Amino acid sequence: MDFQTFTKSASDVYAALSGVSKAVEAAGMDKALTELLKLRVSQINGCAFCLQFHLNIARKLDIDPRKFDLLAGWRDAGIYTAREAAALGWAEALTSMNDPAARDVAFATARTVFSEQELMLLAAAIASINAWNRIAVGLHFAPPPASPGGRP
Repeated sequence: MDFQTFTKSASDVYAALSGVSKAVEAAGMDKALTELLKLRVSQINGCAFCLQFHLNIARKLDIDPRKFDLLAGWRDAGIYTAREAAALGWAEALTSMNDPAARDVAFATARTVFSEQELMLLAAAIASINAWNRIAVGLHFAPPPASPGGRP
């Protein structure tokens, strides 16, 4: 099955999942930050479709390419802001969900740099990309083409 078939056959599901991202963005959450989260979660979940999809978006946003090139090693890269690092740590904790102590530490760290509303929006963005990853991996979506100017 491919992405286009899914969007046509499950149009209400597609609209609902897309609506989460639109709501997060409309509420004022930094799009560059949420794209980094979506990329990191998609790396963890092994979702090639979502990785390419969100790399295409990140490139259009003029995010420093080093930020997505070094994303798998973000803790050691030294190029992420305190907010980015806190959000990435929390995204990892909410994606794996297997270490409650680590999740609590990640949440406590995120609380130092994000407002309560921002934490809710980040949680929604993280949950949404996890759902998309499971759909795309489960239904074997092929990655979309790289955006013009992007690496293959």
